[in-house]
Amino acid sequence: MDGFLSIAEVARQTGLSAHTLRYYERAGLIASVRRAPGGQRRYVAADLDWIRFLLRLRDTRMPIRQMQVFARLRSQGDSTVTERRALLEQHLVEVLASIHAMQRAAQALQTKVDHYRGMERKVRT
Repeated sequence: MDGFLSIAEVARQTGLSAHTLRYYERAGLIASVRRAPGGQRRYVAADLDWIRFLLRLRDTRMPIRQMQVFARLRSQGDSTVTERRALLEQHLVEVLASIHAMQRAAQALQTKVDHYRGMERKVRT
């Protein structure tokens, strides 16, 4: 079956476990994957691209339920492009707000680290 990847190969390439890949399929995040005559899953390049996009969404801490909505809209075709864009735009707003909050927190931590370094220098002299 040239051009097909086994679940083990996809797991290796994505860093997901086979268990997680099967869960993503059951949860509706991944459309039903083709099967070999023996029932083994056979992924194609488009499946791998989609899984990598899901991983990017996961990296942004998009909730599974929101990912499921996106996947469901995607499966309905081009008529849902506007809804998908809106969903991603809203999530982007949330991601950027989170980044901003983390930057503020990092600045506060850096200020505190600098304060303690200054205190250490005074103790040593």
